[in-house]
Amino acid sequence: MSLVVQGAALVSLVWSCIVFSVQSTGIYKLYRHHSAPHAKPVSPSLSHDEVPHITVIRPVKGLEAGLYECLVSTFRVAYPKAKLTIYLCVASTNDPAYPVLRQVVADFPGFDAKVLVEEDDPLLHGADGHVNNLGPNPKIRNMSRGYREAKGDVIWIVDCNVWLGTSSAGRMADKLYGFRPNGAKTAPYKFVHQLPLVVDIDPPRAAEEQMLLLGDADRPHAHTSIWDHGGGRLEEMFMATTHAKFYCGINTAGLAPCIVGKSNMFRKSHLDRFTDPSQNPVLSASDASRGRGLDFFSSYICEDHLIGDLIWRSKLPGFKNHGLVYGEVAIQPMSGTSVAAYIGRRVRWLRVRKWTVLLATLVEPGVESLVCCLHASFALTTHPWFHEWLGISQSWGTMGTIWVSGVFAWMLIDWCLTGKLHKFQSVEADENTPSFALGSCRPGGIKKRPFLQWLAAWVGRELLALPIWTWAVLLGATVNWRGQHFTVRMDMSVAETHGHPLLSLRTPTDTGSNTSRPHSQCKDRVD
Repeated sequence: MSLVVQGAALVSLVWSCIVFSVQSTGIYKLYRHHSAPHAKPVSPSLSHDEVPHITVIRPVKGLEAGLYECLVSTFRVAYPKAKLTIYLCVASTNDPAYPVLRQVVADFPGFDAKVLVEEDDPLLHGADGHVNNLGPNPKIRNMSRGYREAKGDVIWIVDCNVWLGTSSAGRMADKLYGFRPNGAKTAPYKFVHQLPLVVDIDPPRAAEEQMLLLGDADRPHAHTSIWDHGGGRLEEMFMATTHAKFYCGINTAGLAPCIVGKSNMFRKSHLDRFTDPSQNPVLSASDASRGRGLDFFSSYICEDHLIGDLIWRSKLPGFKNHGLVYGEVAIQPMSGTSVAAYIGRRVRWLRVRKWTVLLATLVEPGVESLVCCLHASFALTTHPWFHEWLGISQSWGTMGTIWVSGVFAWMLIDWCLTGKLHKFQSVEADENTPSFALGSCRPGGIKKRPFLQWLAAWVGRELLALPIWTWAVLLGATVNWRGQHFTVRMDMSVAETHGHPLLSLRTPTDTGSNTSRPHSQCKDRVD
């Protein structure tokens, strides 16, 4: 056997061992922290002056499954009302979600809560505003005013389709500030976040999310086949298996920033400082024209990763980098999502992160069950050590048997893990908890998936993983996000390919006209 083949077998062995180790770490943390409710958080019970003031920013686009329940969960967190500011942000009063936002605020009087409309933002449409004062990222444009008008120092960005547990605000603040029981303190974090999980509501209730992802709000959808409404089940499977294991494993190891934008908390003072080239040496002088805080990322579409990455790379003595709040889950209900919409979501995610974490994107197929077990079976039946010491036959038949056995074991582990996570045992339930957040272990909650249904979703998810990766990473650079089409550039900035021509901005490193600068004061606005 050639040294090249033996070397390849050794590489496959090392890779599969790394994947198994990260997964094992993630599974251990998930079982440890998601088996029972955690202790009450400390921060809500502190004296008035010690409780951090939190500004919650919830960007909204269109009607989502469970939208009302998700939004009102912000008002029901067990946190002092005087220390909570809530901004529900939407692009236009014509957005179908706008009446829901108004109703939510009206249903909870006494809160410091507002509906902020992007088309009323003075930075974009005021007397001294201009539509190009921010880049084309629709989510940043949506949230920019809420960030600029935040009260206190703590910013908590939560997607509109995420339901929050009653203790989530307190536990997030505890982790961010290092609060411990009995007045003790530990090292604070610069950034904290939650584990996202998806629940596919069955039977489907609405198709708004599917329409949004497909960018075709006028086409009716009839839920008559798996293709029409099976996307939610695939998303649910992905988030409770592969994503959950690696999300917890990587965050436990703390080797790299690993976050998604569902529920993230950080300090405004930190982000303002980190986005100022004069105060942050990791930035270049050309970044001075990109604005501060959230506005710094408006020309980029992968803002959640970029925010987390910049905070991670920016040094601040006495602070830890990122902290996952174990046991607290950000629950996203889905309904009526097609397989095409699921594929579109995964393609979009891969394409926007391709140039942000290129190496991680390129090796991603190797963490999936079919490919990773192929690496392991190849190594075990190729390297001479396993034949000499363990008697493993170096044959194709043995390699196939080991591969099938590995995939089968992987599947059983995922079956157990999905059942565990969907019990939502760490979620505190009360009379206001919606059915999709009660879990499978409480009356009125979600039903545990029959094994054959679960297996069909698992097999579908695993078989689609490699084709989706190939299409997303190797065969394109355009994405459809929030009803708009973008081209993702190699420097990670984006240009809108359809829509108003003023939003096709140059990269932030370009120089010249001030119209591309986040704080230019041109009055030639577009209302």
